[in-house]
Amino acid sequence: MLAMRLYNSMVSGNCYKVRLVCAQLGLDLELHELDVVDRSNRPEVIGALNPALRVPTLVLDDGRPLAESNAIIDFLADGTPLLPDDPYDRARVLAWQFFEQYEIEPNLAVVRFYAIFGLTAPPGLVEARTSAGVRALQALERGLDDRRFLIADRYSVADVSLYAYVHVAGEGGFDLTGFPNVEAWLARVAEQPGHIPITQA
Repeated sequence: MLAMRLYNSMVSGNCYKVRLVCAQLGLDLELHELDVVDRSNRPEVIGALNPALRVPTLVLDDGRPLAESNAIIDFLADGTPLLPDDPYDRARVLAWQFFEQYEIEPNLAVVRFYAIFGLTAPPGLVEARTSAGVRALQALERGLDDRRFLIADRYSVADVSLYAYVHVAGEGGFDLTGFPNVEAWLARVAEQPGHIPITQA
């Protein structure tokens, strides 16, 4: 059977979600690295697979493409302990994943992007996104109050989704020392079987 093919960027938290879930589920991936700054070749490389031209884009072993990081990991985790069977808990997973894409990724990831690539952001953007990112972290801190993990007190794809960019928030200048619930949760996620760092393919 052919391995799944992942169009990937090693610095991307969204791509990391897919690599992490595959590592934890023992799924083989064939990685194809794409540049996150120079995107000029994307129409020819993944234009037929993902109209948004974004990574991650996953091609299943039967040739079908799948886009959007949270959709990909939910598909891969279906039928495993990483995705709850209970409809209410599955809806709560989605709620946290929507929060991640609306509040975490647009703020923590964007600030980190400008920082790690040394790019000049439009005036006021970093300050605005940093403030919004702190508010998102405050919400996550409240969501983790008296909880080991986000859903039903067990590790799930909800944790994977939030962990991806929160655990590298310091690369964007975010200080997590004021978020003890978040810091403790990050440590618990990193202790899960099959865990790999974002730097590992």
